[in-house]
Amino acid sequence: MRHVVTSTLLAAGIALFAGVPAQAQTKQVTIAHQDMMNPKRVAMANQELEKATGWKIDWRMFGGGGDVVKAMASGDIQIGEAGSSPIAAAVSQGVDVEVIWVLEDIADAEALVVRNGSGILAPQDLKGKKIGVPFVSTTHFHLLFALQQFGIRPSDVQVLNLRPADIAAAWTRGDLDGTFIWDPVLAKVKENGKVMITSGVLSTWGKATFDGVVVNRKFARDNPDFVTAYIKTVAAADEAYRKNMAAWTANSLQVQAVAKITGAKPEDVAPGMALYRFPTLDEQASAKWLGGGKDGGVAQALKFTSEFLKEQKRINELLPDYSAAVNPAFVQKAMAK
Repeated sequence: MRHVVTSTLLAAGIALFAGVPAQAQTKQVTIAHQDMMNPKRVAMANQELEKATGWKIDWRMFGGGGDVVKAMASGDIQIGEAGSSPIAAAVSQGVDVEVIWVLEDIADAEALVVRNGSGILAPQDLKGKKIGVPFVSTTHFHLLFALQQFGIRPSDVQVLNLRPADIAAAWTRGDLDGTFIWDPVLAKVKENGKVMITSGVLSTWGKATFDGVVVNRKFARDNPDFVTAYIKTVAAADEAYRKNMAAWTANSLQVQAVAKITGAKPEDVAPGMALYRFPTLDEQASAKWLGGGKDGGVAQALKFTSEFLKEQKRINELLPDYSAAVNPAFVQKAMAK
């Protein structure tokens, strides 16, 4: 949720990453990304999408999904990455976007960490403690869901609205007793904290979260070939990672690329990515994620998250069917080509 910062992807000098083709580029798109660690970052650094389409791409770094969807609502961004919570807020409020890809199944990559020495040994010890979390994020959703499951009222905990960078700074100062956050901040707080519960566990309790890719509907209608190429590029990066995870060492070019773009330490990249799951094209198209209509995984996650947001008075109305904001067509096209 930081202010928008244009991302300079990689400094010259990493020889693996070739430049944009020399021919003139007649089309341009602005794509938002965040600091989540995933194989897509290598495709970004290697300019794979530019090579596949000939388009000029302005990659912009954002500090949170809330800022991404605001930029999309204003028309500044055509494609963006956001967690299921800000996506749910956006579509519930009528922002004309649709989910076209599950960037990552969050699984254990987001966790509630409590500081060593905070006196928090069991869930009930959270009462009265200061817990930092970016509001309207997937971690905010799962924090409140966890408190509900623990039988703790949110008002009994000091839940503070902090962006990831601010959480890292507050943790260093000793101002927080805990945080529900993702990498690279997650790796930092684990250094002197312990994981109480992860999003992976909470998802098995009935409320899943994910990071997704959303696209402006009109842009997608006008540029279906580009959107399909985007899907194919990200899918190929995920597949390359799945097939050769052992090659992702701290000194590898892949890890260096992810670290450069996300701000993570190279030694934290491989273990951090191992906490996520990256669905295949087949899984993306199935009812587990984008398929299945209103009963599909993404549609259900958006529905449950929107109910949470309404309870929090972050949105006013719920959609009758959240599958209207989910479009598996581009994944299906990518599979067919």
